[in-house]
Amino acid sequence: MDLSLSHCFVTVHDPDLALAFYRDVLGLELRNDVSSDGFRWLTLTTPSQPDVEIVLTEPHAGRPPVDGDALMALLTKGSLNGLIFRTTDLDATFEKVRASGADVLQEPSDQPWGARDCAVRDPSGNMIRIAQAPQA
Repeated sequence: MDLSLSHCFVTVHDPDLALAFYRDVLGLELRNDVSSDGFRWLTLTTPSQPDVEIVLTEPHAGRPPVDGDALMALLTKGSLNGLIFRTTDLDATFEKVRASGADVLQEPSDQPWGARDCAVRDPSGNMIRIAQAPQA
């Protein structure tokens, strides 16, 4: 079986704030910006993995109101899964993210499981971890 990741979804409360963070702070490239039925979704990719698209979507998009409300409540509490990125220069990446005003949860540090990483929240409260890429 030949299987590869194509898309992953991140729920955001404000597409414009999310775009500013993921594109302008993290350096992702915008692929699509689509509006439909009063909602908007964006797809972005990393320059190093252009075939994997991160889809930023609003809680109520394509869902019944009660489900959108429940998802929004979880988003507001910071209870949704976020993303883990890898970088060749964790310290420089962290300083750029911190300088943007992102909510820092953890400065770069060595983890018990062997990784060196940091953690921040995106403008919607999703946790974003950034790990040091292994040296080649």
